[in-house]
Amino acid sequence: MIFDRVAGHRLLVGLFASFVLLLGVIAGPAARAATVQPLEIVTKNGVHVFSVELATTEEEKTTGLMYRKELPDGKGMLFDFSPEQQVSMWMKNTYVSLDMIFIRADGRILRIAENTEPLSTKIISSGGLAKGVLEVVAGTAQKYGIQPGDRVAHPLFNGK
Repeated sequence: MIFDRVAGHRLLVGLFASFVLLLGVIAGPAARAATVQPLEIVTKNGVHVFSVELATTEEEKTTGLMYRKELPDGKGMLFDFSPEQQVSMWMKNTYVSLDMIFIRADGRILRIAENTEPLSTKIISSGGLAKGVLEVVAGTAQKYGIQPGDRVAHPLFNGK
């Protein structure tokens, strides 16, 4: 009888652990989806809307889009570097070529690093003070005519 109780207890512990693991796998994408927000870029060609994940914690900013195999058009990641500062990025462990859009505190685009090299450890600098960096799939800036001086509308930038 004691053997049955021990075996039953182990079975319950194993099932509970499996359930918790499964819940984490299911909740992972949902938790990430909860941080997705719209962002608009106003260019001379019109308003372009993107759906962006926010990277606000040190862990989120360090990981960024690393290890992802694809990034759909219209999606991206917005890094919050408040307060405005010199920002340096790289492409280590990032498999998708990106356009990195460096944005000042007033929401104006400072600089765009287009078609970055996947997996490179070359430093990509903001070239001035930036409050945020928007990473989108390579070719996005050219496709939509996004240029330095264009305006980004998102609550991170002066509450707009």
